[in-house]
Amino acid sequence: MERAVRAAEQALIEFEIAVETFRVEVENFSRLHHRKLGPMYSRLDELDALIAEARAERSGDPEDLRRAREARALVMPMPGVEELFHDWLGSDGIAEDAAAMLTEQPVQPPERVRPSEEARRLYRELVRQAHPDLAQEDAERERRDAFLVKANAAYARGDEQLLRELAAEWAAGPAPEAARPSEAEELYARLEWLAQRKEMLALVARELEDSAIGAMLRMAPEDPDGLLDEIAGQLRTQVSEREAELAGLTSEA
Repeated sequence: MERAVRAAEQALIEFEIAVETFRVEVENFSRLHHRKLGPMYSRLDELDALIAEARAERSGDPEDLRRAREARALVMPMPGVEELFHDWLGSDGIAEDAAAMLTEQPVQPPERVRPSEEARRLYRELVRQAHPDLAQEDAERERRDAFLVKANAAYARGDEQLLRELAAEWAAGPAPEAARPSEAEELYARLEWLAQRKEMLALVARELEDSAIGAMLRMAPEDPDGLLDEIAGQLRTQVSEREAELAGLTSEA
């Protein structure tokens, strides 16, 4: 029974590591998606509004006028839009970096979607060593919880140096106490808790995988940056098509 509990603990830790690393990748990919593609989606919305307005002006049809109002409402300035698009789009229009992205001019490269392989290795080893589920006492669990908060933050930033420092800090810390003998009832309760914890993590993982960003990330797990480049190319094509359509409508007016 003790071997079963230890095996279940290690399996849960590995599962938690997998869920946390995927969560970081999803969050980073989401930020990069908004930063890299947000300006182009904004430009498409603006062009759609201009096209709808040009059509409404030509036809005077009430239905065309309604569509034009709806299209314009989608691109009206909103408070806090700078935060939403991470300084790419403001109430005054598209920022310089955003305009450069639309015209394929060089801009400062955005942060990568995922931490480096070395950061991943350091993080995984830290979690395996310091995971709270390995603690037998409440005080030790709290110490491990606090330590992993720092490890998670360092991993989310991809900070290899800080992860190395945390590894040294853990190695110099108090040695974990030897596990005390457990009675059969306690072992059964432990297995039940581990199973419930794994079920909760499975729900978190499923939500991440089913999210729009998670689904995109799973389409190109080895090259998410390349996927964004591909989508950006498609959006540029759509922008060009909309601009040509708008030019045709305005020239005929």
